[in-house]
Amino acid sequence: MQANDRMNPLEISPDQFRHLAQRIAHVVADYLDRLDSMPVAPPITGEQSVRTFATDLPERGIGEAAFDDLAEVLLSSRAPNARFFGYVLGSGEPVAATADLVVSILNQNVTAWRSGPAAVIIEKTVVGWLAQAIGCAEFRGYLTGGGSAANLMGLAMAREAKAPANEQGITAGAVVYASQEIHMSISKSVALLGIGRENLRLIPVDAKLRMDTAILERQIAKDKTSGRIPLAVIASAGTVNTGAIDPLETIGKIARQNELWFHIDGAYGALAAIAEPAKFKGMELADSISLDAHKWLYQPLDCGCLLYRSSEAAQKAFSDTGDYARALSADPIEGFAFFEESLELSRRFRALKLWLSLRYHGLAAFRESIRKDLAHARRLAEAIEREPQLEVVERGELSAVCFRYRGSGETSGDELNRWNALILKSTQKRGRVYLSNATLAGKFCLRACIVNHRTKDSDVDAVIPEVLLAAKEPAAAETSL
Repeated sequence: MQANDRMNPLEISPDQFRHLAQRIAHVVADYLDRLDSMPVAPPITGEQSVRTFATDLPERGIGEAAFDDLAEVLLSSRAPNARFFGYVLGSGEPVAATADLVVSILNQNVTAWRSGPAAVIIEKTVVGWLAQAIGCAEFRGYLTGGGSAANLMGLAMAREAKAPANEQGITAGAVVYASQEIHMSISKSVALLGIGRENLRLIPVDAKLRMDTAILERQIAKDKTSGRIPLAVIASAGTVNTGAIDPLETIGKIARQNELWFHIDGAYGALAAIAEPAKFKGMELADSISLDAHKWLYQPLDCGCLLYRSSEAAQKAFSDTGDYARALSADPIEGFAFFEESLELSRRFRALKLWLSLRYHGLAAFRESIRKDLAHARRLAEAIEREPQLEVVERGELSAVCFRYRGSGETSGDELNRWNALILKSTQKRGRVYLSNATLAGKFCLRACIVNHRTKDSDVDAVIPEVLLAAKEPAAAETSL
């Protein structure tokens, strides 16, 4: 055998790979088997995590012994079990998870049909399924890393459609409108696109934390009168704090009347239209929509999506192809390139997990699971209302419940906020349930957001006892009510 015919040191045999894959399968299957009994928050400090994982780079490999520390990785990670109610994070559906190994072995760069024929057609197919499922069947799009990337690209399309800047730079005076409850990715997007945060008009909200459309109209008129360029209005199909849904139909009509681009940030809630379409009337009026399948389709991270009405608008924003990537086929299928309608060039085969998961379970199963999440949120809110030591601060239209401990009701203001912050830390440390937080009208709230296919009634019923127990912890007891 010649020297250059020897096996590369990075290669392993098919039999060795089969052995390692089986080892991984056993590890994760055992993990899933005991997942429900595990604490949601891992019992590890920052210092311990650094000591355990921040090791020196080995010059010589240790072979299969490298897998021995996987158990410690699992124990030191937040457990995606049935009582995780923090943030807006799906629960990692296992059928979809199996696809990620296949995706990594195939290692398709989903830039164009010629670089990944199956991957491109599967992605276009699942994007079409998503659009159809939420009542926007005529839309097209692509999968992204998440809602933040989708929002950025949606606003890039808006900018090029209404105030082109790709060639000569940003037009002075352009303004964008969104509610005070909009996601932080929007302010990042207007900054990155050169529009500027000072030109993001944050419209006040009504009593249910939805955009006040009368104020929106007045602000647009005021900006036009002063010579500004109204560029886009962004509505939320589920705000991150409370799940409030802006008046989509009314906002869509205002956008159309004023020739604004209409973008919907639906990263949290848009996919709930599968189960509750009436809540999202007007979503079909949008020019672009962001949504996250790794939220309410329970997919493993990452699996976001941008839908848009006009491929021409996407190409205007993103088409800038070097000769090395030029399509050599005029065939509408074989000549297709995602990078002509997207910011990204290198792209992972994100669609396979969604394709497998939806085909395995069927859309009806996801619809039922979303409805259960919505019912669980109602169950929790109703239980809180029956508990005299707690109060519901806001119950949105989706699956987020913001509440707080009020004790005897004799303490208010900053002291009560501090008390609830201590309760939140204590609850997370106890590890039985995981809540996050939100501040509404100056009130620090405990926040439960249920987008979890594993959750049962008994898991929801564990929230109130855990909060009441946490209120008695020594850390919280430094304050007396």
